[in-house]
Amino acid sequence: MTPCVSPLFPAVSPHPGDTFSIERQFFGHGAGLVAGLDEAGRGPLAGPVVAACAILPRDGDHHLFRDSKQLTAQQREQLFALLQTNGAVIGVGLADPREIEAINILQASLLAMRRALAECVAANDGQIPDVLLVDGRHRVPVTIQQLTLVKGESKSASIAAASIVAKVTRDRLMAQAHACYPQYGFDRHQGYPTKAHRQAIAVHGPCPLHRRTFRGVAEFLPTSDAPMPVQPSLW
Repeated sequence: MTPCVSPLFPAVSPHPGDTFSIERQFFGHGAGLVAGLDEAGRGPLAGPVVAACAILPRDGDHHLFRDSKQLTAQQREQLFALLQTNGAVIGVGLADPREIEAINILQASLLAMRRALAECVAANDGQIPDVLLVDGRHRVPVTIQQLTLVKGESKSASIAAASIVAKVTRDRLMAQAHACYPQYGFDRHQGYPTKAHRQAIAVHGPCPLHRRTFRGVAEFLPTSDAPMPVQPSLW
């Protein structure tokens, strides 16, 4: 699918080796604020899906921000700390397991992005971005100009920064969850469907943090607790 953007701004395209080129092109076309949006946690069997919205300063060291999946946990933490001090504007939003069950993981991811955008706008004294750079194929349900980018973390530093914030925030939440439910090992796998996690669900049954409509969880629910048909895939 080709990138999707409203005709308010001319078409733009990423330049290899420069992950802030898209943002600069929009600035050159008159955009004042460009924000990146990404999420973490579509695939886990437990925990929320977490989204982040990031507006990077124009004169920053943008090459530092890369796809969070290509960074170590220590590198992500260091860049997360940098984003708190380098003039970036950050917003975080999440959708919890019950919301994921009710509206499906795609819609929950977009809801989390919308909440992250709202928090980012509030942190920026109410200033709304002129353009959103959104990782993936799906537009966020807001009336702001948007460019969707498959594998956007590798094409836009703003999206990469958002991916780092979302990943670090979610990992921290799952570490906190481990303190409440240590039998599942959330501090090790963050709720993803590892062999150890699946075995823990089989032994202990699901906890309130598990997504009851996901395969790997639904099979272990008492019949009376099954909320709705199982979601067969992420999308």
